[in-house]
Amino acid sequence: MKPALQKIVILFLILSCVAIAQKKPFTIQDLYEVKMVGSPVVSPNGDKIAFTVTDYELEKSKSYTFIYFMNTDGTDLKTISEKEINDYNPFWAPDNQSLYFQREGKLFSYNIKYGNTEEIFGFYPGISDPIISPDGNLIAFHSEIYPECGIDEACNKNNSEAAESGPLQAYLADDLLFRHWNTYVDDKIPALIVYDLNKKSFKEIAHSEWLRYTFMLGGSVKYSFSPDSKEIAFIKNEEKNLAASINSDMWIVKVDGSDAINITKENLAWDGYPVYSPDGKYIAYKKQLIPDYEADRYRIALYNRETGTIENITENFDYTVNDIKWSDDSKSIYFNADYEGYSPIFNVNIPSRKLEQVSEKESVFGFDFADSKDGIYYMARWVHKPGEVYKFQNGGSTQLTNFNEEFLSRVDVRPAEQLWITGADGKKVHVFLVKPHNFDPDKKYPLILNVHGGPQSQWMDSFRGDWQVYPGSGYIVAFPNPHGSTGYGSKFTEAISGDWGGKVFEDLMHITDELEKLPYVDKDRIGAMGWSYGGYMMNWFQVQTKRFKCLVSMMGIYDLESMWGGTEELWFVNWDLRGQPWNSEDYIKWSPSNFVENFSTPTLIIHGKKDFRVPYLQAVQYFTTLKTLGIDSRLILFRNDGHWPNHVRSMPLYYNAHLEWFHKYLGGEPAPYDSKKMVKNLIFRE
Repeated sequence: MKPALQKIVILFLILSCVAIAQKKPFTIQDLYEVKMVGSPVVSPNGDKIAFTVTDYELEKSKSYTFIYFMNTDGTDLKTISEKEINDYNPFWAPDNQSLYFQREGKLFSYNIKYGNTEEIFGFYPGISDPIISPDGNLIAFHSEIYPECGIDEACNKNNSEAAESGPLQAYLADDLLFRHWNTYVDDKIPALIVYDLNKKSFKEIAHSEWLRYTFMLGGSVKYSFSPDSKEIAFIKNEEKNLAASINSDMWIVKVDGSDAINITKENLAWDGYPVYSPDGKYIAYKKQLIPDYEADRYRIALYNRETGTIENITENFDYTVNDIKWSDDSKSIYFNADYEGYSPIFNVNIPSRKLEQVSEKESVFGFDFADSKDGIYYMARWVHKPGEVYKFQNGGSTQLTNFNEEFLSRVDVRPAEQLWITGADGKKVHVFLVKPHNFDPDKKYPLILNVHGGPQSQWMDSFRGDWQVYPGSGYIVAFPNPHGSTGYGSKFTEAISGDWGGKVFEDLMHITDELEKLPYVDKDRIGAMGWSYGGYMMNWFQVQTKRFKCLVSMMGIYDLESMWGGTEELWFVNWDLRGQPWNSEDYIKWSPSNFVENFSTPTLIIHGKKDFRVPYLQAVQYFTTLKTLGIDSRLILFRNDGHWPNHVRSMPLYYNAHLEWFHKYLGGEPAPYDSKKMVKNLIFRE
């Protein structure tokens, strides 16, 4: 390097360091200044993009979602939303002139040319996931209706008002899955409904439990129209024991509700996420092969509408598929997939079955295009950068929105470094490492190990509150993807089932060993935290090791036998713990509750009282045991939350309680608030 150029590079690095040093450390309050940008939807002729942006008001515990649209080159940005009104779920009319969206439970349209908003229709029981037919005449949506009422709104309203006249004193159930996620299932049924925009009339098309919003398996696309607008493909599970089966099938039905046919009944595993090819020849969908294994990787399958044959076209692609979209010429399918801590976009050619990676390694959350040759539009985010809308074309990406530019100019949002550390069975384990604000390599810092839940999921190079709040308070935070994680091949994912406390624990101990060797890590100040299965692993750490100064267990499993009887999705525990408590030794072998004689580590426990996935009594049992043993512990129960606490009402306490606990045992920066005062004065108000 020439001396002059070398001086310029050194000066640039010095100025960059000064600029970073001038930024303020990331705090809890800063998290709620971040604008959350949603996934883009492209207009039919490819000239405009619509998307949502969510703002937060921490002091009022409120959030507002607005709809924006702009030209596909990023110019002429406009919003159609009013202040303090939540608009969401935008989608374009086929004529390219109207943008449909939801507001206050009703469907509206916005005319692009004239700038006026019009209410299209409301439906008393509610409107969920509306889509428009290719001819622009029909809107399909799903809702939960009383079976004796059908689509009669007055009848549904009367029944609802009677049911809501006072709190129910009892729940009556004749079948399992009588509650799901955080709500009890009443006697309403999920129905697929079509609204005729010309006749202004509703038509009930089909019933399916898998239309409920709580069924999140496989993605959000539950149904779609055929290109000629005469048919709808949707998903349905006819198994009698819904709590123990995920055998969803693909069905097709005429738009008048006639001639419903199950087209995947031969496959006893999950089928869903239907998308018709533009030429009408195929229905592409996501398919699993292993019955009742919800973490089996999603493949792309093609149903030939002429021959009725089905073919898996990504069987040799060993990563789980997320969103799928046909090219406009029906010759290829674009999709994104979990891949080594990212979710880049791929393409599979239909005639040749050739598969290739299209985008760079990016964490893509939703993408769209009118013609892929004109560009693919997507929302992506990185650990150091909140989500924005991007355009990918000719091998490169262009950022189109800058909603968080001002925020990033004054707040130190920390990037992640990446390590590969040898774990169990000699397998390399991917680890993200985020260093604290004003990091000095000559100093030593406390370390927090954060274990993800799922357990079949992955940490990604993607902006999250956990990845910034703690580094902003002086901690190094490590995010490992041990055995069981997606994105590293199906065998790596499958390795956790039946081995909950085995290879994952071994991976995490190897990772901690290596992190302790880093010169800037204080090996005497290491703590750990985890959510869901990650919470279970904290409880397993309690059994297996004394190396952590403190633990935080969130929505964690403590007693496996009572977990089986208390959870709602039995297919998960039946598979991952290899049966039921009376026929599988896993419930004894891997249950932290069976090894209380080893407990000694101070633990913060956080749980939601409406968590039906991991019932909150798991937390109560654990807290009772720790207190009885005289081990320092604290329990926080969110009264109105399920498996995920409310982002704006509950998560500020969640973060603050962590900072208090870590400060107490690891010595980082003090928490900004007193958690006891937050509980008393800040939240839990109706």
